[in-house]
Amino acid sequence: MDLDAALDRLDAAGVWLDPALTSDEIAEVERRFGFTFCSDHRELLGRAVPVGDGWPDWLDDDETPLRARLAWPVDGVVHDVLHDGFWPASWGPRPPEGLEAAARSRLAAVPTMVPVYAHRYLPGGAARPGTPVFSIYQTDVIRYGSDLTDYLAREFLGRSGPVPVPDPSLRVPFWSELADGVDPSGM
Repeated sequence: MDLDAALDRLDAAGVWLDPALTSDEIAEVERRFGFTFCSDHRELLGRAVPVGDGWPDWLDDDETPLRARLAWPVDGVVHDVLHDGFWPASWGPRPPEGLEAAARSRLAAVPTMVPVYAHRYLPGGAARPGTPVFSIYQTDVIRYGSDLTDYLAREFLGRSGPVPVPDPSLRVPFWSELADGVDPSGM
């Protein structure tokens, strides 16, 4: 992954780049919000921090918007459970009541998705380098880039064409299944 070249191209395209976060700042963000950045996301923030509308401001003292963005993927799935009949067969039988609690319980076991830009996310934690970037809007999940540099080129630099199918070892539990349309509802 050549982040330096991608960041140079973003800068040339007019994306504002602040100085990198220090290791201590990254660790503090992770502690405050209870997740860890995957290696690709950590590498990006350790080189430069894109800023402006849509970009998360990890050092902002007001945690409310960041907490809302971190909750967005799970809250969106729960919305579809409550209002659109979504219930994957892999979750077992749909309970007759207590849907929200049951859905949140199952979603507590899936990787935390961490915002990169707008509603584009990388998984937190031990995701392998080269993990795809996902666009998440409720249960409408697509791969928006085969990895972080591919995503940045697509979102900001005009790259087009189909997103290559990732290596199976880069699957992100639950989120990859939604992107692939596997077990989408069990309805």
